[in-house]
Amino acid sequence: MAKRGTHITVFEHDTLRLGQQVNGVSFDASMLKALQRYYGEQGVPYFTLLHNGVRFNEQVGVIQVGNTLIEVLPKANRADDSKTKWRNLLIGMLKAVDAFDIQSTSNSNLKIKPNTILDLYFELFINELEYLLHQGLIKQYRRKEGNVIALKGSLLFGRHIQHNLTHQERFYVRHSTYDVQHLMHCILYKAICLLQQINTHAGLHSRIGALLLHFPEMPDIKVNPAMFEKLVFNRKNQSYQKVINIAKHILLQYHPDVSRGRNHVLALMFDMNTLWEKFVYSSLRRYKPEGITVAEQVSASFWKPHGGHSQKMRPDIVINKGHETGCIVLDTKWKNLGGRRPSPEDLRQMYAYHEFFGAKKVALVYPGAVTQHNSGLFHPTAAYPAMNKECSILIIAIPGESDIKKSSIHHWQQQIQQQLTAWLDETINQV
Repeated sequence: MAKRGTHITVFEHDTLRLGQQVNGVSFDASMLKALQRYYGEQGVPYFTLLHNGVRFNEQVGVIQVGNTLIEVLPKANRADDSKTKWRNLLIGMLKAVDAFDIQSTSNSNLKIKPNTILDLYFELFINELEYLLHQGLIKQYRRKEGNVIALKGSLLFGRHIQHNLTHQERFYVRHSTYDVQHLMHCILYKAICLLQQINTHAGLHSRIGALLLHFPEMPDIKVNPAMFEKLVFNRKNQSYQKVINIAKHILLQYHPDVSRGRNHVLALMFDMNTLWEKFVYSSLRRYKPEGITVAEQVSASFWKPHGGHSQKMRPDIVINKGHETGCIVLDTKWKNLGGRRPSPEDLRQMYAYHEFFGAKKVALVYPGAVTQHNSGLFHPTAAYPAMNKECSILIIAIPGESDIKKSSIHHWQQQIQQQLTAWLDETINQV
């Protein structure tokens, strides 16, 4: 049977202290030591170490420590602590931006109800591998040497004499063979074995066992980032790309506990600032009106040292309409203003976008409890006494718990598009 795991759920920027009880589970010394080892000397972006505890950052997702899942959820409204709502919101946003590439044609419908995004990630890997087995595993040529009973390839005379002095019916040769034993399958087999070891969802246990039964046994390999860089995808093996990417993340993010062998660590975490940016961008691209172009991470040089490379600035989203001069720049921030003003750093950044991109208007886009729209003007200066540069503050309302369902994320994206398009039309008409 699958191992029954314990489950701790916290929100971004929360703190876990030694002995703290969450969901009826105690954050004990073995978990803390495992996270301290994982943090190491270089650190990780997911959390910071405290005295007898950890504080999570803006990264959300799942960190599995041994048999315990530590789930870190986003939270843009301090008063709303519904874990179900924020979990469904996170999964919905990840699907909307194709973080899991859920819409792939090789995907059958996900069958389990995920307790965390780690379960969703594991099932996607299983689905992809089941599809590849159904289609038939690809074969590749590889070099092989050893004793054979029929002469083929090139005879390695020195080793032939060494191994076959008393076996004249054998030949020690080096030759090419065409089979399923190659690097991609070795990586996938190692990932299946790891899933069998760390999976805690009972609904996936039998499917992982079936994969191990039907997938050909491969030699054990030591996985490192350079190994994945050697892989070349072409028309023949293109269907392997997604499942290899999932295996890469699972294998490289897995940190075994070599001292005790119990509290292994696997992290599947996402930066909420990046996810919010991609979600807003995806909403605009999916439902944009005709004549509007939407681009992300458009760069412009703004400083260059003598004999060096230029420094660039990259706003999150740039919107253009037809052949009109000037653009609209949006910068997304995953933070709750809570009635406060934007930080001076954010406003300075938007002023720079006005200058270097020749923007008509710029806006900071935040999540919040209710939809709001506010604007302000940058003060004129002695150099620009007639300056009329404006920066808007757009608050996008997070839907309620009853609205966040699998089918309603797209409805929320439509609402985001409608809100931003209304502001955009107002902006264009004013200019």
